This record gives sequence, C-alpha cells and structure tokens, in this order.
Amino acid sequence: MTIAPSPQAAKTAALLSPSPTSVPRPPAPPAPPVRRGPLVVSGLLAAALTAYVWTTHGAKPGVLLLLGLGLGIALFHSRFGFTSAWRQLIAVGNGAGLRAHALLLGTTATLFALIIGTGTGLFGSVPAPSAGPLGVGLLIGSFVFAVGMQLGGACASGTLFAVGSGQTSILLTLGGFIGGATLAAWQFDLWKDLPALEPVVMADHIGWFGSWAVTILALAAIVLVTRRVQARRNPPPLGAVPSARGAARVLRGSWPLAVGALALAVLGAGVLLVSGGAWGITSAFSLWGSELVGALGGHPEQWTWWQKPGNKEMLAGSVLADKTSLTDIGIMIGAAVAAALGGTWALHRGVPWRTAVAAVLGGVLMGIGARLAGGCNIGAYLAGIASGSLHGWIWGATALLGTWAGLKLRPLFGLGNPKPGDGVC
Repeated sequence: MTIAPSPQAAKTAALLSPSPTSVPRPPAPPAPPVRRGPLVVSGLLAAALTAYVWTTHGAKPGVLLLLGLGLGIALFHSRFGFTSAWRQLIAVGNGAGLRAHALLLGTTATLFALIIGTGTGLFGSVPAPSAGPLGVGLLIGSFVFAVGMQLGGACASGTLFAVGSGQTSILLTLGGFIGGATLAAWQFDLWKDLPALEPVVMADHIGWFGSWAVTILALAAIVLVTRRVQARRNPPPLGAVPSARGAARVLRGSWPLAVGALALAVLGAGVLLVSGGAWGITSAFSLWGSELVGALGGHPEQWTWWQKPGNKEMLAGSVLADKTSLTDIGIMIGAAVAAALGGTWALHRGVPWRTAVAAVLGGVLMGIGARLAGGCNIGAYLAGIASGSLHGWIWGATALLGTWAGLKLRPLFGLGNPKPGDGVC
C-alpha cells in the first residue's frame, strides 16, 4: 500500500525542488582550450604583485591581495551577477539569481555575526559592522546606481571580474565608474548635507543572535516570494556557459550559483577578519581617480572629501597598501587567471558606439550613485544586510526600482532585455 506524503512533507519537497522554467536549461557547451598566453601573463602578475606587496607593505596587505584573487576566481567561475539577477527578476520573473543573493547574504550574515559578535580579528584588527545613514543620499544613490548597472552592463564586482576576463566594453564602464566616483568626491560639498537619519544596526537593539535571526527570516521570505513569482510567470531558464566536466570543472568549468555564493561569503568574511572592515569596492575608484588628478597637476588633497578622517590617510598612503584597492586589483587578476584557464579570455573588439556610450554613462552613474549611497552592491547591499544594518535593505529595495527604470532605458542604447519567449535569458 502506498502511503501519501504528509502535507508538511509535500510543502518541503516543493520548496526544495527546482523552480519551473518554460524550457529546460540547455547543457553547458564544452570549455575551449586553455589560453596559455593570458594564463602565463596573469599568473606571473599575480605572483609578482603578491610578492611585492608582501615584502614592501607586510603580511596583512599581502593576505588581502590573495583574498581578492580568490574573489575574482569565484566571481568568474560562478558568473555571480547582481545586475543580471535583478534584470531577470524584473523582466521575466526568473528569481534564481536573487535566491543566490539570499544564500550569499545569509551565509555572510552568519559569518559576520560570529566574527563581530565575538570580536574576532587577525593582525590586531577589530571587526565592525558596515552601517550607513538613512537619508536622501541613500535613496537617490542606490536608484541611480541601479540605473547605471543596467546601462553599463555590470555592477561593481561584475565590472571588475568582466574587465579581468577581457571584456572591452566593460573596460569603458570601469573608466566611467572611476570618473563618476572621482566627480562625486570632488563635489562632496554639494551633497554632504542631504537630510539623513543616523544608521540603524539591529544588533545594537536585539543583539547579534537576534539580528541574525531576523535577517535569515527576511531572506527566507524573499526566497519564497521569488519562487512564487517564478512559478506564476514560468520564465525562460538562465543561459549555460562553457564548462569542463568532472574534477576539471573546479578550475576550468562553470560553478553552480550556490557554490559561488558560499565561496564569496567565506572570502568576504576573510576580508573582515583580516582588515576589520567588510569587503567593499568603490572607495578605491575615488582614490584611483583622485591620484590621477594629482598626477596631472590637480590638488585632490584640498577637497573636503579627502579631509574626512580615514580618507585623508587613504590618499596620503600607497594604493598598494589600501584594503579596497588590493582586493579590487586582486579580483581583476584572479578573474583573468580563471578566464584563461577556462579558455574564454578574449578581448572583445568592435564595440557598437551606442553600447560604448551606455557603458561610459552607466559607469559614471554608478560612481556617483555609490558615493551618494555610501556604497555599492557589495559595500552597501551585501555588507549592510550581512551586518544587520537597515541601510542595506533600503539600498536593495531602491535598487529594484532603479533596475526597472534602467530596463526602460536600455533599448535607447541598442541593449536588449530578456523576453518571456526567449530560449534562455
């Protein structure tokens, strides 16, 4: 006699089963041969730069560079995207990417609670949560950043690993990103007094366990909502990327999004352990652009932005001693190594002019938006939510609205959006 499963067991099975798509996901094509030239160049660069940083600036910056290399490898192999995840959800209702965000956020929140809650740090660092003010700058900045993501074709972390893998159009995005972040730093006096409330960190009110529990429950609710949206809209599946088979997949293949989320969470927690601060990206862009302004005869040290405590020391110090610069550089080199091993490293030539304009404009908007909002998809969204800070949740919610607006603008630049009838999105 067959015993019917209980209602609770049926619900659990439904929750754990893959969300429906209009057609099955296509199999991954085989990985191309290893790109030996780019692999040798990127591998030697990684080794030489690590040795230089370690001997010149010490073990702590050296470890941060190694963590950046690991982040670049994990980002590339899993193709872990923020821009594409929001675009797929808004355009066709595919929530796979956002559910991967939830896994990344939940795992990072767990590790942050353990590290910050116990005060555990390396190299004498004292870990602290990432919190930001709640105000007009946060709302405008996160909205503008999300519009820029959709025009530029990548988020902050996506820009770095795409540049490392040889995508020429994203190099234009990076240039615009640096320009926008530098412009916002230069004009800090115009927006520094926008109305804002003090940061709200849940651990200050309900402790680290309470903060972690609320975060996990909220993320679980997001997972359930995205599954219901996907079941109702029945979207096309995510596309497949080239991959090796078997054990070679670790070095030459595409990783499942879940694996990428877990790897990024562990590496991001490593940045917190080593430096005392959460993984971030965009403060380095303001630094790089300001250093260029100084090299061209300008005086960025006189800008109000660089007079702020912490910022002044950053500008006066070496770029290769700056935490965020080290991890950013590491991401680009690590992605280059991974792309060369996977056989997909290639310079993309012949970028259409409208795509080029969108790339630069999107980068500028992201640079300005990140400065106004106090961070990007990593420094504000990921680090903020994982720290139990309310500003991270507001950043994410506003970015969804900005994504919708960005999707409306993409066709003006000849950029396509996912369609319900696509074979993959």
